[in-house]
Amino acid sequence: MSQRAIKISEPRSGLSVFAPLLEAKAPDNAAFLWNYLSEPRVVGGIHAMWTGPEISCPIPPAHLKGVSYASALPAENATLTPQPGDIVLSYVPPRMWGGNPDAIFDIGLFYGQGARLLFPIGWLAGSVVAQVRPEEREQFAAACGIIRRNGACDVTFERAEI
Repeated sequence: MSQRAIKISEPRSGLSVFAPLLEAKAPDNAAFLWNYLSEPRVVGGIHAMWTGPEISCPIPPAHLKGVSYASALPAENATLTPQPGDIVLSYVPPRMWGGNPDAIFDIGLFYGQGARLLFPIGWLAGSVVAQVRPEEREQFAAACGIIRRNGACDVTFERAEI
């Protein structure tokens, strides 16, 4: 029996991992991500400034224009302290962060200990929507470390069945 997952890759760092979706624990967030990935998506990634060991991949608002599933997401399987291997979907309502008129949907790739979802706007619980397979976490952390050193990159997300 196969399980829905996302494949996450970035060629310069060698990042290439699979993260099974946690559909039972975060059904609305997993459905959002699965719908978003109806086609492979390339999203700009950058090492997070406030949250610690995270590659932050904010979904461009243009990717979500006119789609029905891009609505407010509930906190499901919520955390303030993501663990290594957690893929966290964070939702920020329109105008909450600096008056930005667009909602923010961010895919966070957490790769090390000590992460926290504390932002200039305060604590913001994110939904652990998937987790990198345990056997791939060491490679995941190493690749994320390379991204941290190299700077901004393009991360590809796509649907997978494992």
